[in-house]
Amino acid sequence: MARPKKNKKERGEIKQSGDYDPEPVYLDTEPAAENKAPDMFAIGSDDDDVPKLHPRSHEKLWYVVHCYSGYENKVRHAIEQRIESMGMRDKIFDVIVPTQEEIEVKEGKRRTVERRVFPGYILVEMKMDEDSWYVVRNTPGVTGFVGMGNDPTPLRPEEVAQILRRMSDQNPVVKLTFKIGQKVRIIDGPFNDFIGTVAAIDPDKQKVRVMVNFFGRDTPVELDFLEVEKS
Repeated sequence: MARPKKNKKERGEIKQSGDYDPEPVYLDTEPAAENKAPDMFAIGSDDDDVPKLHPRSHEKLWYVVHCYSGYENKVRHAIEQRIESMGMRDKIFDVIVPTQEEIEVKEGKRRTVERRVFPGYILVEMKMDEDSWYVVRNTPGVTGFVGMGNDPTPLRPEEVAQILRRMSDQNPVVKLTFKIGQKVRIIDGPFNDFIGTVAAIDPDKQKVRVMVNFFGRDTPVELDFLEVEKS
């Protein structure tokens, strides 16, 4: 005896309520805009580690680079090595650590020292683009360029001239170890070994006025910075 044929429902060809029906997948569609990889060097990028490039970026300009304080010379040397090894002489031209000679008086002795004008900063003359930025920014010890956010800001010509002029100044700066109202000892001249109180300081002339007790009364004495030291 022949078996009766099953209808479509009985054969499972008609879906029951609640059965899973997956969405179709179309391989020729483009991914959603939010899933696309960003342009890493696009102007106006939100990435904090990517520079914004300005119309003047092709010019040879000076930029200020922040580094770990006390490691300025090591960072300068490292950048110079990377310039040579990565063939960047046509984009990075000079690296300097601004310094100035300074005279300090300690225990009655004078000595000249080379002081960093901007501790924790070095200057780099370069044409700013993705490659030159990468070479400097990824040098060990460098923490970033000075600017607004991720926008490296070049120094103005007058700022560069002032810094270079300060570096080439033949007259060393005297390091002050005293302040107004402080007791100091005179270490030179007719009032040598007298103790007095600082009444005024003239940084431009490098002069200090000290009130010295002379014959029972306070007498103002004008001295060079190098003629006194903190008592």
